[in-house]
Amino acid sequence: AGNPISFSAYFDVLSDPKFSANLWFSIGAGLLTTVISTMLLVPTTYWVPLRMPYLRSTLELMTLLPIVVPVIVQVFGLLALYRSTFLVNGSGGLYILMIGAYIWAFPYTYRPISAAFQAINVKVLTEAAQSLGASWITILLRVILPNVWGGVLNSAFITFALALGEFTISSLLAQQTFSMYQFGVKDDIYKPIAFTVISFALTWFFIAVLQQVTKHPSQRNAARTTR
Repeated sequence: AGNPISFSAYFDVLSDPKFSANLWFSIGAGLLTTVISTMLLVPTTYWVPLRMPYLRSTLELMTLLPIVVPVIVQVFGLLALYRSTFLVNGSGGLYILMIGAYIWAFPYTYRPISAAFQAINVKVLTEAAQSLGASWITILLRVILPNVWGGVLNSAFITFALALGEFTISSLLAQQTFSMYQFGVKDDIYKPIAFTVISFALTWFFIAVLQQVTKHPSQRNAARTTR
């Protein structure tokens, strides 16, 4: 007879204090990285084609660099750059972790936003809003952003998922992230398998929650109308 089916490995992982601590640390780092990424990419993707189209090819080239340059080289470059600062000591490594995760995810997070902007006529919308007396902030938040909301959400989902599952940067910076927990239980046969299943389910859960929280008001109103 084979071994009986048991879920003890799942209960062991979920009841481990290190699991919850590493999970909440990664959630915080992932959310901060997502917010920073969105705040940087959306205005940049809007402004470059509108006022500085000659920089578009440079921006496209920059999105390829994180793919070409290995992650280990990127991390050692960040450590060398911030060696004399508090960022490499103790909890300060969180900030380098977010910078590294943002750079690593940049090629994948820029494309959805760029595609959303290319699908609309940014110049016409901006000139129409300016003719009505709208400020730049109003144009970006109330005219442009609703039209590219789908691309922004896709970018946010990708950023959060990559930051949540990032391992290389965390291991080199000795940060106790969610992915590092699996490395700590590698000596057990069943716990890594249970952790993989749990992490897969949690990733989808947090993406669903993020989608509901960041859903545009017009989408919520449309959902209520159809009920």
